[in-house]
This record gives sequence, C-alpha cells and structure tokens, in this order.
Amino acid sequence: MTTLNDYRDERLKKLAEIRSLGIDPYPAKSHRNTKISAVMNHFDEKDGQTVCVAGRIVAIRSFGKIAFVKIRDYFGEIQIFMQKTDDIPTGHFGLKQLRLLDTGDFIEAEGTVGKSSTGEISIFADSVRLLTKSLRPLPGYDGFTNKEERYRRRYVDMNVNPEVRERLVRRSKFWQATRDYLTQHGFVEVNTPVLEVTTGGADANPFVTHMDALDQDYYLRISQELPLKRLLGGGFEKVFDIGPRFRNEGVDDEHLPEHIAMESYAAYENYEDGIALYEGMIKYVAKETWGTLKFNVGGFEVDLDCEWPRVKYADLLMDKFGIDVFNPDREKMLTILKKNNAPADPEMSDARLLDNLWKLIRKTSAGPYWLIEEPLSLSPLAKKVEENPLVTQRFHPIIAGTEMGNGYSELNDPIDQLERFEEQQAMRDAGDDEAQMLDMDFVEMLEYGMPPACGWGNSERNFWLLEGVSGREAVPFPIIKARE
Repeated sequence: MTTLNDYRDERLKKLAEIRSLGIDPYPAKSHRNTKISAVMNHFDEKDGQTVCVAGRIVAIRSFGKIAFVKIRDYFGEIQIFMQKTDDIPTGHFGLKQLRLLDTGDFIEAEGTVGKSSTGEISIFADSVRLLTKSLRPLPGYDGFTNKEERYRRRYVDMNVNPEVRERLVRRSKFWQATRDYLTQHGFVEVNTPVLEVTTGGADANPFVTHMDALDQDYYLRISQELPLKRLLGGGFEKVFDIGPRFRNEGVDDEHLPEHIAMESYAAYENYEDGIALYEGMIKYVAKETWGTLKFNVGGFEVDLDCEWPRVKYADLLMDKFGIDVFNPDREKMLTILKKNNAPADPEMSDARLLDNLWKLIRKTSAGPYWLIEEPLSLSPLAKKVEENPLVTQRFHPIIAGTEMGNGYSELNDPIDQLERFEEQQAMRDAGDDEAQMLDMDFVEMLEYGMPPACGWGNSERNFWLLEGVSGREAVPFPIIKARE
C-alpha cells in the first residue's frame, strides 16, 4: 500500500530533478493576465485570443502526443490542451517534462482560447510554467470527511470541499452587509481595545494574559460594550465595532471561545428605536447574504418577512412554568430544571436559575419575535421600564431557538450603575465567574455624563444559525485541541 510518505518521497525526487534542469520550482512572479472565469463566462469574446491563466492542477491526462491538464483558480476550472513540440521556452514544461508535474502543483499556461474536438472550452498551449511544486497530494473528494482532520488541515478541506470556501465568502458578505447597513444609518466604525484591565459588558468568564512591559495581568475582552459607551461620553453619537471577542467557555455548536461580534450604540435613542432599526438590519443582512428571508433551520420553518411580535419575559415564564419572576420559588425552579436535565445547582442565584428556565423555552421557539422587559437582576446595564421598575428596557430577537442579538436602553445613571456593579461584584466574589466586574473607571465616565442611548450587539452565531451549520464549520480555522 502506497503511503503519504511514499508520495512525498516521489515528489521530492521530482523536485530535485526540476532543480537540476535549472528551473526554479517556486518563482516569485506569475504572468497571469486572465482569470479562468473570464474565459469560461465570456468565451465568445475571448475565442481566438491569447491569454495567460494560472491555477492548481486538479487532473492530468497524457496520451503520447497530446495531453489535457485541468487547472482551478478561485474563480473556476479550465482545460489546458497540450500537443507535442520541440519548441519549449526555457524554464517551461512540454509533454516530455509533464511527468515532473503532479495534481496539486500550481502552474500557469499561456495559449489560445478555443474549443476541443469534444466542444470543451480550452486553452491551447505548447507548454506550461511551474509556479509551485506541491510535496503532498490532496486527498480525493470522498476521502476527507473526518471532522477532526478537516479542522486541523482546513486549507486542505477548502480544496477538497469547495462548499467550505463558499461558506466563508457568505460569512464575509454577512459582515460587510452589517457594516454597510450601519454606515448607511449614520454609524461610525471605531475599533476598541482587545486587552483590558477590567473587562465587562457581558456575563462570561474571561481569558487572562500578562503584559511583560507593564508587569500586569490583562483580560481579553468579552465584549466591546464599555469602551464604545465611553465614546458616547466622549461626544460620538453613533458608533459600532466589528471584531473578535473572547469568552473562556465550552466549545459546542453554539459557542466558540473566540468569535467575531458586532456592537453598536446610538445616542438619544431608546429600545423602541432599536427594535425598529435592528429588525431592519437582520432582514437586510439576511437578504444580502443569502438572497432570501425564508429559512429552514434545525427543523424550524422561519420567515423573517413580517413584523415581529413582542413578548414579555415574565409572561413567558408564567405561562410555561408558572414561575413568578418577581418572587420566584427556588424549589420549584430547581425541580423544573432537574426534570428537564438543565443546570440546577442549589448554589445558583435566582437570576441564574431564571435564565436557565428561559433557555428551556428559547430552545423550542421558532420565532421570529422580540423578547422584551427582562428582569432587572438579569440586565445590569439596562434602563428600567418607567411603568415597572422591576424590569428593563431590554430586547432580544428570538429565531429558531436562538437569541440573535441583545439590545437595551443604556443605563447612564452613575449611582444606579454603581449599585448594579456592586451587586454583580458580590455575585462574582461568591463564586460566579460569569458575573460582571466592578468597573470604577466606567462609573467615573458616567459621572461626567453620557447621553441617553440604545445599544445593540450580535455575534456571528447569527450567521451560523441561518447558514445551518455549527460554529466550527462556519469559521476558517476552528479551535481544536493540539495533538500531544
């Protein structure tokens, strides 16, 4: 049985022979002047023209005096038709030297556009030029399905499974559409720090690193929220940031410790303004990315093309479980959670138990709808509802069992904010690693004054959801445990 090392040894011999011919197997420059798609999509214009294309060899067929070499660039595939000739330019490969090339090599071919006797669009070239000699063969299309190996060698996965590459193109469209929508609505993009002395803006366990220059520990940000709101205090009115955030939590279909997220903040607006703005954004981004507003996700049939209803948090928990969120029965909550195999540690706070109950409801919700008026204990950075100070002006879009974002009328009362931070810090001191830290610098900013504002954030989980894949399938290089 031929092993990978056997293939590699054979290619190393070819590499040595190529060098002995005075040919550089890794030249710095390509002379490509035409993309393959330009030939394939505009044949009538290109027919008879001389072009130079380049790409990776995906197939070689040699029949003595003729050969067919199929190459692929990012934009498509095309056949190179070669005939035997003694007039080979220096540093090029004719039929005689074709044996030194393999599938996986990168080459360029200069020739005339035409069609073969079977009608296939081709480039007729007497020779080709080597751009990169590959030493390892790519696996076959049906031979690279193991998830772990695919994630470890994602660059191979993208070649063998082109749909992975196309998914990443859609991911790029997703974030570009997000950026376009916000800038069209007057937002300014400002990149905020990744390293923070105090981190906050979300309930999450942070990563810790150390800066040698200052001999001080720093956190990798779990959210862009607090720096962006500092910008509002500095005079900006509409700001957003798209970039990575880091949360030291488990890896599953819905969570990656490192992922891309967007947060935005608009001064002089509240959550009513935000619901209208971001419902429009989700629809716009979906249309620009996938060309539709109708999705089948995880068994849910979802149609975004409607006005989404609003549902109160307290009403949902009362209707589903008979739990009064303002005076919760701990024993009843623990019993329900245990019965549903959900986290139910007796040491958990009421707020954490309520959140776990809500997640049971969320998982069965097709949506779309807006979840509103979350209890104060679960929203330490949101303003209270004037008519009911026990709940906040917070809003989540619920789609296919997932919270596809998080927004609220921002808290800008420094006294109220300090009290909520102190409550969160007490929870953290009691062992809740996901509770938020006391950030006195942020409170100080509020004391100087921050205008009323609406904030919103969503992560690339929205893309994973509507794409219908797990988080690790939807990113270019997923985190995976290193081999020992």
